[in-house]
Amino acid sequence: MKVIVLGAGVIGVTTAWYLAKLGHEVEVIDRQPAAGLETSFANAGQVSPGYSTPWAAPGLPFKALKWMLGKHSPLVVRPGAIDIAMLRWIGGLLMNCTEHAYDVNKSRMLRIAEYSRDCLTDLRDETGITYDDRQKGLIQLFRTEAQLDHAQEDMRLLSDSGVAHELFSVEKILEREPGLSGAKHLLKGGLYLPGDESGDAHMFTQRLAQKAEELGVTFRYETTIEALDASADSILGVRTSAGRITGDAYVMALGSYSPLLMRPLGVRLPVYPVKGYSLTVPMTDEARAPVSTVNDETYKVAMTRLGDRIRIGGTAELGGFDLRLRRDRRATLELSFSELYGGGDLSQATYWTGLRPNTPDGTPIVGASKKFSNLWLNTGHGTLGWTMACGSGRIVSDLIHGRKPNIPVLDLSVDRYDRS
Repeated sequence: MKVIVLGAGVIGVTTAWYLAKLGHEVEVIDRQPAAGLETSFANAGQVSPGYSTPWAAPGLPFKALKWMLGKHSPLVVRPGAIDIAMLRWIGGLLMNCTEHAYDVNKSRMLRIAEYSRDCLTDLRDETGITYDDRQKGLIQLFRTEAQLDHAQEDMRLLSDSGVAHELFSVEKILEREPGLSGAKHLLKGGLYLPGDESGDAHMFTQRLAQKAEELGVTFRYETTIEALDASADSILGVRTSAGRITGDAYVMALGSYSPLLMRPLGVRLPVYPVKGYSLTVPMTDEARAPVSTVNDETYKVAMTRLGDRIRIGGTAELGGFDLRLRRDRRATLELSFSELYGGGDLSQATYWTGLRPNTPDGTPIVGASKKFSNLWLNTGHGTLGWTMACGSGRIVSDLIHGRKPNIPVLDLSVDRYDRS
């Protein structure tokens, strides 16, 4: 079967890899000159199944209002960008801010994320691929007693899902992350997730794309996707800047841009671009740098060691498809890093922004499309595209191939929005 994959980010490339492994003819289309140059380019670097948590949670509306009054808020809404798409997405988010919805959403996010981490391990063993990867776990840092109290509920869900975890004292945190010793007075404790990993998603995506090419995958770079041609129940082809491209099946893996391509076909995907920022900092003092990866719960900032670099990523901004680099968002990343570590040269940092494709319930949309028999969806992974890439790529490939996936997947499809 000839399969056309739309998008050469980490989601599209992993999908292409698994399809090729199953013997399919695969073409990947992307407007960029190489793989992994958009949202996969400079994310936080975390493969964090244990940290897979929906934003929609009890108490979020109050927290969001409180955050937006602060100078270094983890969440920013740009008033000039408010439109129907944003309001609809916010409405869906608020509907999921119940205890029941949080439990359901987190449980299925953990399911696909844990499976994806296992798929990544198998892929790494099979190919020998390296990407500044480390398998040293993640520590979620708490600065307040309230954050520690909230962690108890997450620990219950982690236990229910069989995810290894441990509540760390400050002393135990410093044993694993001695670079935090200067910030000891700021910490109250932490949640350690030993199964989490880290690595450079861009490096991984480009190296896996090379291996996929060796399996026969064709990458059509610098090719703009203009529209999908469709009949009443199937996709007939893809109109691009290089002409019309056809196949037997199609995979939508365009992240935040997926809804724009589906809307003319009468399909509304509940995916909205949530802008995130990162700094990539040269490491100057290993003793004051992360050993692996930590998340500052107060500012919602992640700090990850990638070789001789430190990646600092975070913040959430609702502002449509605006990709401007804003100084105030950089200041939040710098503040969190300076307070906790400091072993990097911020003056030499590379500043970046990308659009995370978020669903209202936090779970990606993975599976068959409802309307078209030969169109498959692999989008809406939010901040967890790198974490869930291998698992969701393998699930979609198995479904296209007619093979039963290794985990339950019915509640990952777009149909769940109709059921709700």
